Amino acid sequence: MISKESLQFLADLKANNNRDWFLENKKRYALFKKDYHQLVGDFLDAMKPLDPTLELLEVKNCTFRINRDIRFSKDKTPYKTHLSVWISSGAKGNNRSGYYIHIEKDKSFIAGGLYCPEAEDLKKIRKEIAFFYEDLTAILNEAKFKKEFGDFDRNESNVLKNPPRGFEKEHPAIELLKLKSFESTQKIDFLEVLKKDFVKTMSHKLIALRPLNEFINRALTTDEF
Repeated sequence: MISKESLQFLADLKANNNRDWFLENKKRYALFKKDYHQLVGDFLDAMKPLDPTLELLEVKNCTFRINRDIRFSKDKTPYKTHLSVWISSGAKGNNRSGYYIHIEKDKSFIAGGLYCPEAEDLKKIRKEIAFFYEDLTAILNEAKFKKEFGDFDRNESNVLKNPPRGFEKEHPAIELLKLKSFESTQKIDFLEVLKKDFVKTMSHKLIALRPLNEFINRALTTDEF
């Protein structure tokens, strides 16, 4: 559980996103970081029994640095003002599907799947869909998944207008093949994180994404033949 003090730290950091303020508040950051790592540990304890592929994960595999990468960004503020957790069998730096928790005022959500895979991984996923679309359709239509996440996220930026190269428009899974990103999200209330049962409640929701993650990871790890 995250404390009110940690949420206030993020709010104050957002209002004072500069190095001088951060250095003056390093003790507050240390307490926030302790809270953050405890939350990640609690999620791992809750999720590992539900998804054995996560068994080898440690807290350090699921956290993010508070420093922003500003090299290619117009926004030069140096620090992140949200809290995020990435739980995946591939860990950070590897292209695998997984579970994501994002805590930010007015922008909190949980999610799963794989966001904007690189070209070669996208080809692998589309190939898996082309041959096993009935498996994916069954996953997306499963009652718990539909209740919690509904469908893949779809918008103009992550859906092709025309069929991808190599696929006919008559393919029965053409609307899935047009996707460029494969994630599903559910918005949550920012203050949910203060509740004692937050981790248990969110883990129960997130595990509905396990079959989707398994489908995507199968596509990414199956050898060509």
